[in-house]
Amino acid sequence: MMRYYEQVSLKNQIFVTILAVIMIISATIALLARWILISGLTKELELRGIAVAHSIAERGAGFVLEKNNPELLTLIFDEARLRERQHMINYIFVLDRSDQVISHTFTIPFPLEFSKANPMPENALHSVRLVEHGRDTSYDIAVPMNEGLYRIGTVHVGLSKEHIDKLVSKLRFMFLGFISAVIIIIFYVSHRISRHITMPITRLTRISDELSRGNFDFNLHSDENTIDLEDSLFYRKNQGRDEVSQLADSFLNMIRSIRLYRKRLQESELKYRSLFDSAPNPIFVVDASTETILDANPRAEELYEYPLEALFGMPFQKLGQDHIKDSLVAIQPYGNNENSGVARDYVYYPRILHLKNGGHPFYVNMHACPISYGGRQAIVVAITDITEMIEKDAQLVQAAKMKTLGEMSAGIAHEINQPLNTIKMGSEYLNLLLDQKKIITEAQIRDMVTEISGQVDRATEIINNLRAFGRKSDLTMELVSMKEPIQGVLSIIGRQFSIQKITIRLDLADNLPLVKAHNNHLQQVFFNLLNNARDAIQEKMETEPDLYGDILVRTYAEKGKVVVAVTDNGSGIPEPVRDKIFEPFFTTKQTGKGMGLGLAITYGIVRDYGGTIEIDSTPGQGTTFYLIFSAV
Repeated sequence: MMRYYEQVSLKNQIFVTILAVIMIISATIALLARWILISGLTKELELRGIAVAHSIAERGAGFVLEKNNPELLTLIFDEARLRERQHMINYIFVLDRSDQVISHTFTIPFPLEFSKANPMPENALHSVRLVEHGRDTSYDIAVPMNEGLYRIGTVHVGLSKEHIDKLVSKLRFMFLGFISAVIIIIFYVSHRISRHITMPITRLTRISDELSRGNFDFNLHSDENTIDLEDSLFYRKNQGRDEVSQLADSFLNMIRSIRLYRKRLQESELKYRSLFDSAPNPIFVVDASTETILDANPRAEELYEYPLEALFGMPFQKLGQDHIKDSLVAIQPYGNNENSGVARDYVYYPRILHLKNGGHPFYVNMHACPISYGGRQAIVVAITDITEMIEKDAQLVQAAKMKTLGEMSAGIAHEINQPLNTIKMGSEYLNLLLDQKKIITEAQIRDMVTEISGQVDRATEIINNLRAFGRKSDLTMELVSMKEPIQGVLSIIGRQFSIQKITIRLDLADNLPLVKAHNNHLQQVFFNLLNNARDAIQEKMETEPDLYGDILVRTYAEKGKVVVAVTDNGSGIPEPVRDKIFEPFFTTKQTGKGMGLGLAITYGIVRDYGGTIEIDSTPGQGTTFYLIFSAV
């Protein structure tokens, strides 16, 4: 029974419980009331019968003593037919002391058995018995008729049992009708109460079912109380209501908030998805643990020349080999760096070499930041293709190289002419000895050939350095020792500087770590720095003619960095000018002596290699440029 009861809905449980409790209480009250009313009515009718009998006994005592039977008969007939008594009283008769009938109201001969049907005990006030006479049944009420202390007779009044039963039935019908009305009212009230109590819970159940189906667009309230989503911007809670209603209000407020935030999330997803798909640059979403591509926008398909289906699930390293892995390690939240366990918010890697489908290389700038994607840790990687920009920069650097070679053509020609003149003099000397038919010893020939071979090697070295300097760099960087570009530059301009009374001294550290760069680009850097140092020294020579220029080039390693210091004893750089010297087209030279691109190009090349430039200058005493690169 209880198991079946537990399977019934809460509404029906409350309804049945309330109804059962009230029905039990009502039935108990009804039974008590019925017993009280019916017994009370019967008792009241008996008392009325006794009262009628006493009235006849008091008023008819004189008639009995005088034996005035007609008056006595009139008296009992009047009492029997008085108003409503005619329906309630079946008969009245009076017995004398010897129980002989004196008078009666029967219209038929008096039934003799009535005189003994309800004998009156001595000293009793009254006697009530149920007697039958013919088809009728009556409550016979016997009351003594006294004169002083002596009983002179007995008055019998017969109350109709049928009439009493009709009154009781009428009362019972009225009472049952009242009870039925009460039950109907209780049924309706219990139903309304149970529905009112369980209505919030029913609504919560309906809403929970909709939420479990993934439907967030249903009406929060049914019927006419439908609330639009815009109304959910307001927190609603009615005070003074029962706990269940307050719980329902809280739940509805939670649903409003969920719907509002879901709408905002959908708008945000649509907005960022639109930005993601329409971005002009490639964007990847990379799994932080497996380093595979989870998502990519259409621009990635265009630039890398892979179908989107092929990009999904592809290892990100395939697009850039080891460059990508190094970049991803730097932004992973759990690394072995000094900030282990803390994810970096944002990283930027310039000039990274990537590969298109088919292995075609190109340069990109890469921005990366960690995000949560589909419940997993991921990295958003934004790519900017800078190949065209690098090519233009290379063209600018190449033009600057050609300009530098043009400016130094006289010195370069002098450098090449010296070995050529030596070779020519040696060959003319040999021809002169042959013309004069002098004997040439083996030692003379060996010395002359050795000198000519050395001059040829020198000329070859100068030409190779010029070719290397003038060659356009490849996209792929190489490992470079700082000695190579420095010595290559000096082989070209060293003799020219010495002619201009400028000495270049070298203090190059042994076993210096390598750097990742381009050899001829670094030559361009040192060309520009040495030329600027020469110009500063020559500017100072205008005021100090006896000045002998001195340039010191030092290299050393410090804290995982490779440092190149170029120091001169020129005019120095004034403080107001120091922050502008790396700006394009800024120059302090006279018109026609410089375009202001040398140091700007130098700064761009050093920055592209991940390096920095620092300046230490004292006006009138000289300047030191510090080039700082990361060691490999």
